[in-house]
Amino acid sequence: METIKITEINGIQLYNSFVAGAQRIFENQHYLNKINVFPVADADTGTNLASTMRSIVNTAQAQPNLKLTAVALADAALTGARGNSGIIFAQFLYGFSNEIQNEETLSVSAFAEYMRNAVQYAYEAIANPVEGTMISVIKDWADCIYKLKDHIEDFLKLLLDGLLIAMESLKATTSKMAVLAKANVVDAGAKGFVVFLEGMFDYFKNGQQEIELDTANIEILESVDAITHDEITFRYCTEAMIHGKNLQRDQLAQIMAKHGDSMVIAGSPEKMRIHIHTDHPWELFHDIAQHATISFQKVDDMVMQNEIASNRKYPIALVTDSTNDLPAEIIEKYQIQVVPLTVHFGEEFYIDRITIQPDQFVKKLKTTDTHPTSAQPAFTEFVNKYNYLATHFDSIISLHISSGMSGTWQNSLNASKRLIQDTGKQISVLDSKRLTSALGLTVMRAAEAISNGRQHDELVQAIDGWTEKSRILVSSKNMKFMVKSGRVSHTKGLIGKILGIKPIVEVKNHGKTEVFGKPLSEKASMKMIMKEMERFIGANKVWGYAISHAENETSAQWYAEQMELLTGQKPKFIMQASPVLIANVGPGVVALSVLLE
Repeated sequence: METIKITEINGIQLYNSFVAGAQRIFENQHYLNKINVFPVADADTGTNLASTMRSIVNTAQAQPNLKLTAVALADAALTGARGNSGIIFAQFLYGFSNEIQNEETLSVSAFAEYMRNAVQYAYEAIANPVEGTMISVIKDWADCIYKLKDHIEDFLKLLLDGLLIAMESLKATTSKMAVLAKANVVDAGAKGFVVFLEGMFDYFKNGQQEIELDTANIEILESVDAITHDEITFRYCTEAMIHGKNLQRDQLAQIMAKHGDSMVIAGSPEKMRIHIHTDHPWELFHDIAQHATISFQKVDDMVMQNEIASNRKYPIALVTDSTNDLPAEIIEKYQIQVVPLTVHFGEEFYIDRITIQPDQFVKKLKTTDTHPTSAQPAFTEFVNKYNYLATHFDSIISLHISSGMSGTWQNSLNASKRLIQDTGKQISVLDSKRLTSALGLTVMRAAEAISNGRQHDELVQAIDGWTEKSRILVSSKNMKFMVKSGRVSHTKGLIGKILGIKPIVEVKNHGKTEVFGKPLSEKASMKMIMKEMERFIGANKVWGYAISHAENETSAQWYAEQMELLTGQKPKFIMQASPVLIANVGPGVVALSVLLE
């Protein structure tokens, strides 16, 4: 029996063919990650495309009206887009949806014409398009079906002939780029596009049967098998979703160009998705925030990822959160994995120490009437982190801010239970009952112990005992921020303001803060803290001490001098305090932490 020609398609058919393409991407995630070597070999192309497709499946709604369906698909893709490949694909779909007229169905000829026109949108999204990549295969495919549009009336025939050309174009990517030839692979993004086309073709070939995907169980793999590469030009792979009125692509490109490379900008004048590799994402977001509202941020440390994949130093992975206040050189030296909290000013949010630095936080704190809040990392962030680390390490020890101050420890613990069940790896999640420099000291001591060959169980037992051997006292300049954060009542805050109290706060062994003293001057506060630390140390040997502060380096140095006289040691570190501490205690805060042997 002769196959019925498909001369036109409606919105339902378009949607279902995209779902079929998405299913193919889900099935090929691991392979796409494995062959990913360009622009850097961070093994995430499959993950990025799958994330983009999951957004399409989860949020786009099929409608008979073709224009409405195409717009919904493009918007969903833009919302979920990740990485170069995901954002380029989303921009291609945006171009396609923008070209479609208000028509109920689409002919073969119109489909081909709109797809070819959409290619220009995709090229415009990329700052420096490189041939031999995904964009080349998209262009070759679109050119092919455009040339065939006046000779073919059947969608199935058009998609088949176009798919064959796309496959040939995909093979050619290996010879067009030295990095692909060296690894003997095709471009991962281009392969992902071809895989998507295969799904579309199969949908029409198999009788246009609706595919039902269980969206709740669509698993997005995290990259784990990064192929080592010779050079990373910029450290952080940075993405964001931005909103505004009449956003100017050229203006945004000029702003971003100063900050890095691998720049991609996709979307409409009201909503855009951006991607860039940069060394200073906090500076990038500061500049962008002057022109648009940032509603989503994602930053990956490609240098650390590459180090873990190609130069893992220890069998035990050490994980902490961004409240630890450790210097970057210590984090890098011991390959400490940091899962960041986020800080929020109303609807604005930032990734702690990644898209906002402590000094930026303090400036914003002084210029806004909105009191900031913090939020713990999501359960899924820990699942992804542990899944990644379980592939590269024998076991994992995770040490976090006090559970009495944040839900970070609980989310981390819950995620570890899932990964223990899934992987059988040994994962220990510990409550430090501390924060800021006190947490940093404990993490640093654990890192040194791991580097000296300490075994997992022995180290976990030792860390539990270090809480009793640590002390943290925090001085503040006034009670204003304690009142705003709810740590002190308004009545007590008013009294404190009238009396000029400079409260001292201590984090007790149960993991919560209590007011330790109420001196009437900063000088008296500092002397009280030193007297108490001298009493605490007594005849004991000090493992180390550290100081965190917010715009109060003078006091921090005074503490360092006094502690050196007392202990004969230099501080392990002096650092800007975590925004989480500053939000609760205010600018001028100084935290002195001591850890005994």
